[in-house]
Amino acid sequence: MTVNDAALAARFALAKTLAAEAGAMALDYFGRRDTLVIETKRDLQDVVSIADRNVETFLKQRVAEIYPADGFLGEEFGHDEGGSGFTWVVDPIDGTAPFVNGMPTWCVSVAIVRDGEPDVGVIHVPCSDELFAAARGFGATLNDRLLQLDPSRNLQNAMTGIGCNTYVTPERVGAIIASLMGKGGNFIRNGSGALMLAYVAAGRLVGYYEPYMRAWDCMAGFCLVREAGGINLPFPSSGPEFLKGHPVLAANRSCFEELLEIHKANL
Repeated sequence: MTVNDAALAARFALAKTLAAEAGAMALDYFGRRDTLVIETKRDLQDVVSIADRNVETFLKQRVAEIYPADGFLGEEFGHDEGGSGFTWVVDPIDGTAPFVNGMPTWCVSVAIVRDGEPDVGVIHVPCSDELFAAARGFGATLNDRLLQLDPSRNLQNAMTGIGCNTYVTPERVGAIIASLMGKGGNFIRNGSGALMLAYVAAGRLVGYYEPYMRAWDCMAGFCLVREAGGINLPFPSSGPEFLKGHPVLAANRSCFEELLEIHKANL
C-alpha cells in the first residue's frame, strides 16, 4: 500500500466512524425534535435546526483534532481551505424538512475530496441503521455488503429519483417529470438528495437527477455510485465553482444517456 493509499484508507475508516457517531447524535435530536428551534433559510421549505448546526460542529471539531491540515466544507458553517490536499465535505442532516416533520428519509453525508475528485463517500441513515460507504478503488458497500449495479435495470423497469427546490421553477420540474414519464419511467422524491444518490448505488433507484445541488449534498453520493459501477455528470470539485450549485445526475450506466437527454432538453 502506498503512502497515498494509506492516507486515504485511514480517512475512510475515520469517515465511517464519524458518520455513525454523528448519526447517533442526530437520531437523539430526532427523538426530541418537538423541542428544537427551527429556522427557515431562503424560503419556508428550506429549514435548519439546532441539530444541523450541532452535528456539523461535532464533525468539524473531530476532523480538526485528527487531521488539522485537512480542509472542511459544511452546509451550515462554510469552507475552510486546509493545506493537506484533502477536503471533508459534510451535510450534517440532509433532508432537514423530513427530519423536522418526523419522517425517516434523512441522513448524515460525509465525503472527502482530493485532487478534484470525491475519494470517500459515507452516508449514514440512522432511522434504518444503514451505512453506505465507498472510497476510490475500495468499492462500495451497504452495511459491509458489496454493492454492484445490475445492468438489466433501466428507466422502464425501475424507479428514478427526481429532486427539486426553489432554485428551479415549477414549470421546469414539471417538464423534467413529464420527459421521464414520456420515456416510460416513473419517479420518486423523498426529500434527501444525498439519500437518493445512496439508493442509486444500492440499486434501489436506477438514477437520480436534480437541476441544482450543492457539493455537500452530492459528493458522497457520487463516490458511492461510481464505486458501485455507475456514472455521474461532472461537478466542479475545486476552485470557486466548487462552492456554487450545479446540476446533479448520477445513474446506472444502463440509462445514463437517457437521463442526460432529459437534462439537456430541460435546461
